[in-house]
Amino acid sequence: MLIYLLLDGERRIKRDRSDTERIYTEVTNEILGEFGCSLGWDVKAQAMGAPARLSSESILRAYDLLDKLSVDEFIRRKQTMIPQKFKEVAPMRGAVRLVQHLHKHGVPIALATGSGYQAFLDKTTHLPHLFELFPVDAIVTADSPEVKPGRGKPCPDVFLAAARKLGRDVGAEEESASDEQRIERSKALVFEDAVFGAQAGVRAGMNVVWVPDVELRALDPENTHGAKVIHEHLEDFKPEQWGLPPFDDEV
Repeated sequence: MLIYLLLDGERRIKRDRSDTERIYTEVTNEILGEFGCSLGWDVKAQAMGAPARLSSESILRAYDLLDKLSVDEFIRRKQTMIPQKFKEVAPMRGAVRLVQHLHKHGVPIALATGSGYQAFLDKTTHLPHLFELFPVDAIVTADSPEVKPGRGKPCPDVFLAAARKLGRDVGAEEESASDEQRIERSKALVFEDAVFGAQAGVRAGMNVVWVPDVELRALDPENTHGAKVIHEHLEDFKPEQWGLPPFDDEV
């Protein structure tokens, strides 16, 4: 069984239920507030998990601001404001326990994120006890050479690339995979928090464990987006249900 610990990679692992999204929202609202706007979950849901340019354009279009603020300037301002704030974010409840458990039992793990490499470093370098458990050569970012421009989530490319970095023959294309490659894809377990991320995992032919924010889930509670299971917290995950060693402790 392969395990891909991600959720836009660092975002789900890092956040204490809402810290990371709170930071994204605070920074975005600080900019939008100059134009009398405030980011709502209906708009945020369409931006989460998408590449930076696509998500930024989606937000600006939703509030009819594309003629007042360019996508490039919006991204630049966010990138300037966010890094320092992320240093205050603690791991999400249950994240350290899960990753350490998988590492202890030799379960192959990779990390696939919709963030670029520098953004990934900004968000994770203060948590070495967690992210150093991921093999350096098994981390895929949005700007990794294995991911073609324009093929971020919900395209499955980041997950397929992560599997290949673990030495698994899953192919590189969404559709043109052999029967053996599709079987190999079906052995993977993907953790995600965003809608686009869940859709990407499903399109990759992998098993998705979706751990969405409560407010995101409430927007469309009947829609599973193809996930095999939905949890409110990482602590709800039961490894033994997936043929993995059970946790050594009970929460």
